Amino acid sequence: MKTYLVYTAAALAEIAGCFSFWAWLRLDKPAWWLTPGMVALALFAWLLTLSDSDAAGRAYAAYGGIYIAVSLLWLWMVESRVPDRWDLIGAAVCLIGTGIILFGPRGVPGSI
Repeated sequence: MKTYLVYTAAALAEIAGCFSFWAWLRLDKPAWWLTPGMVALALFAWLLTLSDSDAAGRAYAAYGGIYIAVSLLWLWMVESRVPDRWDLIGAAVCLIGTGIILFGPRGVPGSI
């Protein structure tokens, strides 16, 4: 459960940081929007280090599914655009993948 909370917080920080650049470049927001965005991106990177994974690549791969789901929540809550059924189906597939990565049995390191 801790991993899901860390990944959710990391996703919110990453999305907020990236959105600040989006808002500056695409929505004509002032350049000072970049400052909290850069802080949010640094927070995102730090939060990912709190993952319980023994390998960075596995942590990032599992995080991807959470990122997608949280991005769709951002779309709905911040941008006031309701995700469609294809968004939701895609997010569900990604979350299943996240669960497989996080909870799948691990064999001998280095083997497939």
